[in-house]
Amino acid sequence: MPRLSEVIAALDALWPPERAESWDAVGTVCGDPDAQVTRVLFAVDPVQEIVDEAIALGADLIVTHHPLYLRGTTTVAAGHFKGRVVHGLIKHDIALHVAHTNADTADPGVSDALAGALDLRITGPLVPENNLGRICELDHPETLAEFAARAAKRLPATAQGIRVAGDPGMTVRRVAVSGGSGDSLFDAVRAAGVDAFLTADLRHHPVSEATQQSPLGLVDAAHWATEWPWCQQAATQLDEISDRHGWDLRVHVSKTVTDPWSSHHTSPGAPN
Repeated sequence: MPRLSEVIAALDALWPPERAESWDAVGTVCGDPDAQVTRVLFAVDPVQEIVDEAIALGADLIVTHHPLYLRGTTTVAAGHFKGRVVHGLIKHDIALHVAHTNADTADPGVSDALAGALDLRITGPLVPENNLGRICELDHPETLAEFAARAAKRLPATAQGIRVAGDPGMTVRRVAVSGGSGDSLFDAVRAAGVDAFLTADLRHHPVSEATQQSPLGLVDAAHWATEWPWCQQAATQLDEISDRHGWDLRVHVSKTVTDPWSSHHTSPGAPN
């Protein structure tokens, strides 16, 4: 069985920590470098539900996309929910490793996995300077409504579902995709000349301005849903590394929905 340090070295080769944004918090959060690793669990969020799943699974390592302490901390006391996560990990000898913005800009990275989940053909990066996002083509033209239905079918279900801005009947041939929050990429999306943009966390004002400036179709999915396909991709990558080194790791992907939104309600609206 490999040591944790060996597995982490392999993960860092996939997603070099130096490629992370300066504000990010990636790398190993806790774990003994000399401990043996037999079972690994991939997930989007380092929350208690995932720790509980890892304990039940007998995992030695959790790899998440989102950091546990993005803004740092002065305490890991168990009176705080993040502290309880740390206590649970250490008590059960489970390491935690994070690949965040260094996985966003990897090749393949988060947006490659998102494009693959929708069966899109990738033609290049959306932002070449840092390899962020992907420009893709559909095998055949679809309406914006059909493309949104494709996303709803292929991505894991969440309370939010899929939101659409733009003419549902417009023709979509070329699309841009970016896993996670994407409304900072509108300039790049417009410059790419695509018909639609699939991402997450789109806000009112950027969407309003984007739809006023061009007939761009917008497809907004839940943040968690656009990044979960990366877990499957990453698990496959580690499986291949394990086979190559003869490690015999057992690699799992959590299907626990950790999207924070729990329900969705449609209202006829308040009286005028």
